[in-house]
Amino acid sequence: MLVLITYDVNTETAAGRARLRKVAKQCVNYGRRVQNSVFECILDNAQCIMLKSILTDIIDENVDSLRFYYLGNKYQTKVEHIGVDRGLAADQTLIL
Repeated sequence: MLVLITYDVNTETAAGRARLRKVAKQCVNYGRRVQNSVFECILDNAQCIMLKSILTDIIDENVDSLRFYYLGNKYQTKVEHIGVDRGLAADQTLIL
C-alpha cells in the first residue's frame, strides 16, 4: 500500500536538528522524498508498523508531529502530480 508520511520537527535546538535528520534518514530507507518533509512509501502492513514505531521513538511528541496518510493499493487514481517530479516513483524498479 502507498503511505504518505509527513513530518514537522522543531529545529530550534541541536537536538531538534538531529531528530530531523534521523526522521528523514528513516523515511529515505522506506520510500522516496517528494517534498522537503513529505515521503511516499510503498509498504506492507508489517513495514508500516515498524516504520511508525521507529519514527515515533525518534520524535519529541511535545514539539514535533508525524502524519500518516494510508492511500492503499489503488493509489494511482488518488494521486495527481503537477510540475517537476523528484526521482523515480516509489513503486518503480531501480537497476544499478
